[in-house]
Amino acid sequence: MNLVDHLAIIPGYALSGLLVGFLVGMTGVGGGSLMTPLLIMVFGFHPTTAVGTDLLFAAVTKTVGATIHSAGKTVEWRIVRRLAVGSVPATILCLILIAHFGIASKSVTSMVSLTLGVALLLSAIALLFRDIIITWINGRFPEAGLNSPAWLTVLVGAILGVLVSLSSVGAGALGTVALVILYPRLPVVRIVGSDIAHAVPLTLLAGLGHWYLGNINFPLLESLLVGSIPGIIAGSYLARFANDRILKTCLGAILAVVGSRMLLK
Repeated sequence: MNLVDHLAIIPGYALSGLLVGFLVGMTGVGGGSLMTPLLIMVFGFHPTTAVGTDLLFAAVTKTVGATIHSAGKTVEWRIVRRLAVGSVPATILCLILIAHFGIASKSVTSMVSLTLGVALLLSAIALLFRDIIITWINGRFPEAGLNSPAWLTVLVGAILGVLVSLSSVGAGALGTVALVILYPRLPVVRIVGSDIAHAVPLTLLAGLGHWYLGNINFPLLESLLVGSIPGIIAGSYLARFANDRILKTCLGAILAVVGSRMLLK
């Protein structure tokens, strides 16, 4: 029996994809912050399976976003290359360590859960206090970002590589805040476009690595994608009528609660 025979749309997973896709379209925050904890805490998937499946899910959905940004010339490819120089080797190293210790080992499961909890809390802080953080840094370090050395962007890429490989979280809210601090003169739309463009090879590489390790649930992946596509379209359309601050405050609060629960498990 081949892979196609195993694929089937599962309503509960498709509905989850629809919900997460809608929220991503409304807020612009990466689906990993929502999907991975949902798969673990609601549907009971093993953390590594949830992370691996969500990474390929993110790679597909972010490819669409990156294509749109590239066509609109809102991607700063110089920044994408710098981020990738740090994230690619960090991702490969994380995958090697996961393979070495074994995906079913208690140490790997604990590390994934811990990293996921920390990444969710950091994402919540980035969402809730982004403007305060950026204002404080600009006030404390007036020259910050005006002449940022390339190695700082590479370092940010490496950190994102570790977080995304172990938790599938971080490329969205955290990456955007870091780039705004490093490149304050760059228009926000180019910051977002560059962050999304970098997330494509990052999530694809990490997702393929988890696929090789056997961490992908393909029926789950297919159902999530079927639900997320109309969800993202609907959310993107309705976002223009919503209050961005209220949405992101609510989402940040949810991520803080979920992240705390992951750490206390």
